[in-house]
Amino acid sequence: MSGITIHSSFLPHRDPEASLTFYRDILGFEVRGDVGHATMRWITVGPVDQPGTSIVLAPPAADPGVTEDERRTIAEMMAKGTYAMILLATADLDGVFDRLQASETEIVQEPTEQPYGVRDCAVRDPAGTLIRLQQIR
Repeated sequence: MSGITIHSSFLPHRDPEASLTFYRDILGFEVRGDVGHATMRWITVGPVDQPGTSIVLAPPAADPGVTEDERRTIAEMMAKGTYAMILLATADLDGVFDRLQASETEIVQEPTEQPYGVRDCAVRDPAGTLIRLQQIR
């Protein structure tokens, strides 16, 4: 089947302002939408040169169908950094890594040549989401 693209992916946030600062000011994404109030905000961001691809930063357990047990599990997984992950790519891995490091972002792995043929690094966003950032060759 052809003609299918990735339009939006959802990642959790605990602190919408911290997430907004991270994705907008550090990664350089543009803000495409900001709906809601206080911690119940859905913030849509994306790469400036890719208007058809977005990340929606969302309250992790806002769905009314989520039980209290599930909310606790989500909170525990976010605290451990195992709830969500995303892979991003850039032509300037070292430059982006320097910006991340200067911003006091949690560094998981410095830029490394991986045995499987990519050069990448790993950080965590303010919600604990693991972000692997891969060098485009």
